[in-house]
Amino acid sequence: MDIYIKPKEKVMITGRKNVYLKDIGELLIAGQTAGNLENLVVFQIPEEREKTYLLSIITIIQEITKNFPNSTVNNVGEKDILVTYKQKNQPQNKFWLYTKVAFVSLILLTGASTSIMSFHSDAEMPKIFQNYYTIFFGESTTSPLILEIPYTIGLGTGIILFFNHFSKKYITKDPTPIEIEMTTYDKETNASIIDALNQKNSQKSGESS
Repeated sequence: MDIYIKPKEKVMITGRKNVYLKDIGELLIAGQTAGNLENLVVFQIPEEREKTYLLSIITIIQEITKNFPNSTVNNVGEKDILVTYKQKNQPQNKFWLYTKVAFVSLILLTGASTSIMSFHSDAEMPKIFQNYYTIFFGESTTSPLILEIPYTIGLGTGIILFFNHFSKKYITKDPTPIEIEMTTYDKETNASIIDALNQKNSQKSGESS
């Protein structure tokens, strides 16, 4: 019996100790349905506290072949799976959630405004606008609003176009730069956690031997 398994990089288990094969990823059995194989327990959470565990594809294959001796397991996904155990969902404090959102928004707004103002100060944009006004209109002024206002509108429009959405409205179906960065961050974080857990398991194996 040929079994194909495509494990995910990270799975979340909430409120139960048994981790089933169907939790780990997608299954395909050539010419058959997954049946009882999906409900095969491949790992048990050993502690009550919320924690992340490392599950190797080798462990999964061992559990499958132990229960289905005549099977051949083919892995077409991740080799190491992060299993995050979470206790039963607790009601979320909306006040605390909105407070965190407001705080992060304030930090981002302050940082972005400071960066933009620092750039304009270093580039001496006011002088540039004054020079442009003198060139095109033949007179000097300290506040060429006819240039500054369109520039300000264009700056805001450019930021919206760059980030690809405004509020909940997306301009195109492409992922935004923030979504791309978050995906990259998640992948690098997961890779770092896997390396740390592998190193920790290796140390434990060395001490036990």
